[in-house]
Amino acid sequence: MRRSAWRFLWVSKDIRNRLLITVGLLVVYRLASHVPVPGIDREAIARVLSGAGAGATLFNLLDLLSGGTVSNFSVLAMGVYPYITAQIILQLMVPIIPALQHRMEEDPREGRKWMEKWTYYLSLPMAALNAVGQIQLFRQFSGGTISFTEFGPNLSTATTIITMTAGTMFAIWLGELISEHGIRNQGLSLIIFAGIVSRIPFNVGRLLTDQQNRVTLTAFLLLITVATIFVIVYVQEGRRYVPVMYPGRRVGNRMSMPVKGTLPLMVNMAGMIPLIFAQSFLTFPAVIAQFFVNSANETVKSIAVWLQNSFGGINSTYWILYFLMVVGFTFFYTDVLFAQQNYGENLKRAGAQVPGVTKGAPTQRYLTRVLRRITLPGAVFLGLVAVMPFLVGLIWPLAGSNQGLLLVSSAGLLIVVGVVRDIYRSIEAELKLRGYDSAVLVH
Repeated sequence: MRRSAWRFLWVSKDIRNRLLITVGLLVVYRLASHVPVPGIDREAIARVLSGAGAGATLFNLLDLLSGGTVSNFSVLAMGVYPYITAQIILQLMVPIIPALQHRMEEDPREGRKWMEKWTYYLSLPMAALNAVGQIQLFRQFSGGTISFTEFGPNLSTATTIITMTAGTMFAIWLGELISEHGIRNQGLSLIIFAGIVSRIPFNVGRLLTDQQNRVTLTAFLLLITVATIFVIVYVQEGRRYVPVMYPGRRVGNRMSMPVKGTLPLMVNMAGMIPLIFAQSFLTFPAVIAQFFVNSANETVKSIAVWLQNSFGGINSTYWILYFLMVVGFTFFYTDVLFAQQNYGENLKRAGAQVPGVTKGAPTQRYLTRVLRRITLPGAVFLGLVAVMPFLVGLIWPLAGSNQGLLLVSSAGLLIVVGVVRDIYRSIEAELKLRGYDSAVLVH
């Protein structure tokens, strides 16, 4: 009888220690997320987050990415978001700047090390800028009710920026510790994952406070959640296997026959990044308009009011634009990532060839066309996940008005399902590496 290798999960001392270290570091992160920034008015922040305008939309997105720390305005209010931003900026710069592209193509391993090093360097100023932005935006959207006056306005603002920047670098450091000593290469993902999961009990509790409809509403949203998880797994596991012929090997005086292989192309290579791009772009005009709504110039004021009304509210136009931008950014980001991997040259160096396609640049162009075709269902899927609250609201308005759980089951579930899937594969690889295989026969 075949039994799973997971029964050895707690038997392997090394794997057990890695799991314990991971859990311990996540506990440290969650405890630190409740340490508040000095001199902040939490009630004023709660009023901003509970609103329905562009500010609430933007801050709720940041709250999701930071693991629920923005709502507390803790020292970890930005989470690892500046690191993700820095990583995206560098990835987008590679195909634009020829010197960077040459560096990545010449030695991919050294190129990755260079990218990691400069991502850390860029994270520091990005964290400081994000701290300044959050402070100013909270002040603006709260109508000036949020203040930092415990040590005087200037000193307190500087203290807040330094504290929040240090908190972000601490979160990144914890993520790296998890990747090094805990579950490999999953540190930053687990930081975000822990924040999302920690908010589920609160959201469920808020959902159950509806005495009249809690049974039907809970059943409906749980059904939507399960269906969303199933579709996410199905699409994320989708692959298009392109046939590839690898050259034969010389054995003594004889040459072996060419080996048939496949090159898997993912249906959704971009992950959740397009949702972040689209949300940021949609809220940006309304955020900027907030600074000009009280302008003395009537023309500037009217334009600012129009932008605020057009992009600041959550209406059908907003959701349509959101869907279209997610689809567009999915194609854009997938093209950027695939161009960096440069499969055409890599296959050429290995002596491999796609049947019927010339090696090198023609192979890269062919694979790009194939990838764009299979990206279409992945892009539409991401767009539908992004507008899930709106779609559920059309089906049942009562469920659409209770989006606390639904927010987790749409955009947040992309992260949760992806992290769980990666953790499963990582642990399974660790078990096989140590000789614990599910193919072991037990009589």
